[in-house]
Amino acid sequence: MTLSPRITMVTLGVADVAASTAFYQKLGFKRSSACNDSVTFFHMNGTVLGLFGRDALAADAGLEPTRPQSFEGVALCHNLESVAEVDAAWNFAVECGARPVKKPHEVFWGGYSGYFADPDGHLWELAHNPFMPLGEDGHMSLPD
Repeated sequence: MTLSPRITMVTLGVADVAASTAFYQKLGFKRSSACNDSVTFFHMNGTVLGLFGRDALAADAGLEPTRPQSFEGVALCHNLESVAEVDAAWNFAVECGARPVKKPHEVFWGGYSGYFADPDGHLWELAHNPFMPLGEDGHMSLPD
């Protein structure tokens, strides 16, 4: 057996499911009807974003919950078609309550990106990569 190289769902452990749900809805994410007070699911163009209580997520994995104080080594990335779209998306996220982390700018690899954090500190990168264009479905195509 092999694992198919795909991610079907990303689950974020959050302090307050309702507050985090409201934040992502402000960003324009479409909430599924398959939700309750403990968990929220969002449609993500072929992937699902889940919000689950941080302590409950740790317990589900059989781990002790922690309270991170800094970078956890993970960033979610949303690629866009242009520099202007990155700027507009970053400004919109901040208007919706995201914490600005790094204002978008030209980066060393020839693209353009910036970072914001959601209410629980989950890091999101907004980027334009001119070397890996997005398909009609919004998905990034990697060279072979």
